[in-house]
Amino acid sequence: MTLADPHAHPDQNTHDVTHDVTNQPPPLTPYDASDDAALLEGLRREGAGWAEDDVRRLGRRAGGPEAQEWAELANRHEPVLRTHDRYGHRVDEVDFHPSWHELTRVAVTEGLAGAPWADDRPGAHVARSAGGLVWGHTDAGHGCPTSMTYAAVPALRRQPDLAKVYEPLLTARAYDPGLRVPTDKRGLLAGMGMTEKQGGSDVRTNTTRATPTAEPGVYTLRGHKWFTSAPMCDVFLVLAQAPGGLSCFLVPRVLPDGTRNAFRIQRLKDKLGNRSNASSEPEFDGTVAWLVGAEGQGVKTIIEMVNCTRLDCVTMSAALMRKTLVEAGHHVRHRGAFGARLIDQPLMRNVLADLALESEAATTLTLRLAGAADRAVRGDAREQAFRRIATAVGKYWVTKRGPAFTAEALECLGGNGYVEDSGMPRHYREAPLLSIWEGSGNVNALDVLRALSREPGTAQALFDELARARGADARLDAAVDDLRARLGEATQAGARRLVERMALVLQASLLVRHAPPAVADAFCATRLGGDWGHAFGTLPEGADTDGILARGLPDDV
Repeated sequence: MTLADPHAHPDQNTHDVTHDVTNQPPPLTPYDASDDAALLEGLRREGAGWAEDDVRRLGRRAGGPEAQEWAELANRHEPVLRTHDRYGHRVDEVDFHPSWHELTRVAVTEGLAGAPWADDRPGAHVARSAGGLVWGHTDAGHGCPTSMTYAAVPALRRQPDLAKVYEPLLTARAYDPGLRVPTDKRGLLAGMGMTEKQGGSDVRTNTTRATPTAEPGVYTLRGHKWFTSAPMCDVFLVLAQAPGGLSCFLVPRVLPDGTRNAFRIQRLKDKLGNRSNASSEPEFDGTVAWLVGAEGQGVKTIIEMVNCTRLDCVTMSAALMRKTLVEAGHHVRHRGAFGARLIDQPLMRNVLADLALESEAATTLTLRLAGAADRAVRGDAREQAFRRIATAVGKYWVTKRGPAFTAEALECLGGNGYVEDSGMPRHYREAPLLSIWEGSGNVNALDVLRALSREPGTAQALFDELARARGADARLDAAVDDLRARLGEATQAGARRLVERMALVLQASLLVRHAPPAVADAFCATRLGGDWGHAFGTLPEGADTDGILARGLPDDV
């Protein structure tokens, strides 16, 4: 027996053993968030190939160390409400970490807010969605104000005199934070205030009152909104009860004379996720507002805004899926277990391939919806009908798949994924929001039924789209025929089952037309043919997992 050297450092003899890190993956960053075949092919197919260089540049920046650190810091240092200044004056301001401002500045200058409405090029709205798919690899919270700004423009156009003043600022590629007179700024962000505590999505039960003033088109509001995100935006579109019924109003935070409008922020919500973004409860008491559209037409006025933000919910869910798939793929490529790398284990390959199928289907549908939106705003009636129903279908299904997808991707990292500094817990907390924002699953399912019953052209537009893949896959053909039969028996109780089937058939039709055979065949076999379990990683024995993964995972992660 030999005594240890009493003068040695306690760790000297064991340092190499206890602190030698092995079998852990290197940092993922930097990586290219745009290294995604489904994304780039969809960008070109939907008419925005001219934006590919910009999307690729933004993708490299999104996966770079600076942007990834911004995302982490913006969520670690959450926004703080300041109701009063040191002297007791009411200010109602929210302070954000500098990283939030950097993320938002990039998003606005890269055209992810209102810019497409000022761009005459076909595909401008597709380019924006593609940009969102790659910049979404950073932080989802700052995507809220940019999404609402994008969505506010078509609603504001119902009041041409207001649109003339504000639209050039809402479509500008300039991020100019701080509460000042809107027309003195280089660019604006817009928010929305619809829900109230007693009604939520049932906005017709709103109790906020709008009282006309002596000045035409100008009202004062009194009421309490329950969930108004990004309260530091410059202007808001708000629903309130006017003498003629529920109406839409424009509410600036700062009035033209430089005084603060009454926008009393009572508290910020303590949310599950989306924590970099401030969500608030504002009270209106004598708040000055301008009527947008006609009295009593509030829902009709703001519905176009909802269509736009629903598309962004699909986009952000697809981006989150892709981000967590890349994280999972990187981990399993560099970690070994049971004598082999995880990526080489057949069961892990099945899980990853199944996730890759889901991710590609979500991305492909997102870009098809963006293409429909782009063509609809340019006057294509058929695309408008397709957009009307397919956006609600996509919003229901893609956002519903997000939480299960993210949980499975997290599990690929095992205990490492459950630790906060892996980033996976943040993504997991984020996922449920997108199925709630702009209407929960039930609201969107009911909206699909409403479209089918009140706008018959929407069903025809959907089946016209599905017909483009006719004859390419027998399972898809049978599913389309079955879907057509089901539409005649649609009920509220069965709405979720019907909309889920619509989404899967639509995704399958797009993959059959545009994806490699390995992807399309596995998707049809599982999602339509029933050769699948109830969890990810249950692809059938004959699935071409090698072909799916060769396409679905970037080479450099």
